[in-house]
Amino acid sequence: MFDNMRFFDSISNQDSYINIDRIDDLNSDPKEMEVESLPIVALRNTVLFPGVVIPITVGRDKSMRAVKAAHDKSNLLGIVSQKRAETEDPLPDELYRVGTVARIVKLIHTNDGSLTAILQGRFRFELENIISDHPYLYGKVNPLANVTGDVTDMEVQALISSINDTSRKIIELSPQIPSEAVMMLKNIDSPLFLLDFISSNLNVNVEAKQHILEENNLKTKAEKVLKLLNKDLKVLELKNQIENKARVDIEKQQRDYFLNQQLKTIQEELGDNPQQEEIAHMKKRAKDKKWPEKVAKAFKKEIARLQRLNPQVPEYGITVSHLELLLDLPWGEFTDDNFDLKKVRKVLDNDHYGLNKIKDRIIEHLAVLKLKGDMKAPILCLVGPPGVGKTSLGTSVAEAINRKYIRMSLGGLHDESEIRGHRKTYIGAMPGRIIQSIKKAQSSNPVFILDEIDKIGSDFRGDPSSALLEVLDPAQNHAFYDNYLESEYDLSKVMFIATANTLNGIQPALRDRMEIIHVSGYSEEEKLQIAKKHLVPDQRKEHGLKAKQIKISDATLKQVIREYTRESGVRSLNREIAGLMRHAAKEVAMENAPSVTVRKSDLEDILGPSKFSKDVYQETEVPGVAVGLAWTSVGGDILFIESSASEGKGKLTLTGNLGDVMKESASTALTYIKSKATELGIDPGSFAEKDIHIHIPEGAIPKDGPSAGITMLTSLVSLFQGITVKPYLAMTGEITLRGKVLPVGGIKEKVLAAKRSGIKEIILCEKNKKNIKEIDDRYLEGLKFHYVSNMMDVLDIALEGRS
Repeated sequence: MFDNMRFFDSISNQDSYINIDRIDDLNSDPKEMEVESLPIVALRNTVLFPGVVIPITVGRDKSMRAVKAAHDKSNLLGIVSQKRAETEDPLPDELYRVGTVARIVKLIHTNDGSLTAILQGRFRFELENIISDHPYLYGKVNPLANVTGDVTDMEVQALISSINDTSRKIIELSPQIPSEAVMMLKNIDSPLFLLDFISSNLNVNVEAKQHILEENNLKTKAEKVLKLLNKDLKVLELKNQIENKARVDIEKQQRDYFLNQQLKTIQEELGDNPQQEEIAHMKKRAKDKKWPEKVAKAFKKEIARLQRLNPQVPEYGITVSHLELLLDLPWGEFTDDNFDLKKVRKVLDNDHYGLNKIKDRIIEHLAVLKLKGDMKAPILCLVGPPGVGKTSLGTSVAEAINRKYIRMSLGGLHDESEIRGHRKTYIGAMPGRIIQSIKKAQSSNPVFILDEIDKIGSDFRGDPSSALLEVLDPAQNHAFYDNYLESEYDLSKVMFIATANTLNGIQPALRDRMEIIHVSGYSEEEKLQIAKKHLVPDQRKEHGLKAKQIKISDATLKQVIREYTRESGVRSLNREIAGLMRHAAKEVAMENAPSVTVRKSDLEDILGPSKFSKDVYQETEVPGVAVGLAWTSVGGDILFIESSASEGKGKLTLTGNLGDVMKESASTALTYIKSKATELGIDPGSFAEKDIHIHIPEGAIPKDGPSAGITMLTSLVSLFQGITVKPYLAMTGEITLRGKVLPVGGIKEKVLAAKRSGIKEIILCEKNKKNIKEIDDRYLEGLKFHYVSNMMDVLDIALEGRS
């Protein structure tokens, strides 16, 4: 880019100090000049070109002596450039070898003792060596021939024309250069002088200018100059765009500021200032707050900062939102707990049938609060299949103990900021959902349901599970820090109740912070009571029916439970009852009948054919088929395991969409049988001659878990011995290579599934006996249990014809 002032000054200097004879100097051959040695002056940060006039300030002692000596003798001076501008006394190796012979046009002595010399470049030379460096630099020079090139060449003319056009554009885009400079450029007839003149005024480093000075070919020199000019033009155009945009923005800001000041003055005259009224209202609200001392200091600091801000700047709105959050949060505000424990128990029993463990835990917590007066709230985690009332239990607990209720679904949550909030400097920043929910509840001790805590995800935006560690740790949550709030908030009085279908999806560290309470599935009798007390009345109300307009007998409800649902919870049952209500509503609304009584015989017409058979178990007389019990996220179920053998080479095939654990159980069972083949009466050679295939039907459903070990082993022994498994018998348990039977989980769900399916006998591990004692005796009627500790006991019970 042109150094604009120098550009114009140089043109003026040309006009002042040199006349037309300079052209003769440029066109003459420097070789004919009788110049062999000259005083040498080193320039720090510029390059002198032939024909160009420049003023230089001479301050160094050697340079001043060289200028005066040249002025007193031939008036000619050798000008070279330093390679490094910071060198005070350059050595010969620190000077460029090609320079310009200059004529001293004028000397000006200044008041500070320095000397200003007006120099006109004549022709180039090569510095062969320095003859003397005291009292000034004196060197032997070799004049260089003029730059060669055909001025009439079309390509050279095109380059010169482009250089002229680009130079004019630069002058037009530079307001500091008067428009007359364009006419001055047009008066330069010599292409070589035009290139040297423009090169001298380019705002590039000394090295780039030196390369142009040393160039001996006119075309190449023109190409280099044009390249630098185009680069400078682009920079100048971009600079102008930026300046124009900045000018527009500044003008808009000045206009907005002027209008705002006018508006402020008008509002002051009228006695109406919305911002001041808003700030005054905030200060008034702050007086009633029971917040900690740190929060109070932060509020005073922010409100003072708000008073100094212009309402039009973005920071004003951010600060107002932050202060409003501080004011809206219920600092130190609590609802009074209901300590009538008998009444609390009554409310819980009325709302939910069963779930005695969680009800007892709530009563225990309130009992301690009643006696002690203060206690950190427990962090409970209800784990169980869907539809058993885990989430709805939170509403009942909140109502029973007279607290506010909050529910937050965590299913699919990936962003850590949803828990901790965003930093308020970000665009669209918000507090985390914990703080938002507390603000909405307007109480610091609500019942807070964290639903589906086992379904939290994590990605590049953070790990919400780790963020919840602070929330659910009783030792830390009294000082929970939200990024947006920028202050600590006490969550220790909040009663957190988390819900999950399984413990597998919960981070171990997070699981350690919570008190795990397992909520089992419902038996048929429990479902009947839930339907009578809750589902039927609720659905009747939802469908606009009165009690006298529909009647459903217990026998009808039992048939709906047995033949239209198969689950641990009651969601499907609730949907089937809704179907009965819709039928009744249609009959009453069409005035076909004043009331409807739903009988067992009507179910097929209303709900369609039965979906499930009461007796799911199917007796089989084929050896190699055993019945296992499985636990799923929706409750218990029975599992048929089938084994068959065919001629082969001892290959084991497993089908039925089995997981790794079940595959390992099958391999373990087969290895155990091989090791006990003689004891079991099986020919050891048969294993190498037969291929074994184990299949579990319904292959589209994934199956995994450590519960099918003894079932697989029983199925294989039944196959090899040719003895059928005892009918109406199911089993669950894992095995070891030693034949030991290991305990498993989900016993209640499995037992209820067995009973639903018509199973009459169940084989369990001896250590699972304690789990049976936790189940109500009335749900175990008609079931016989066998407790075993090793596989031989299992086989003695399961295989009837085995000796």
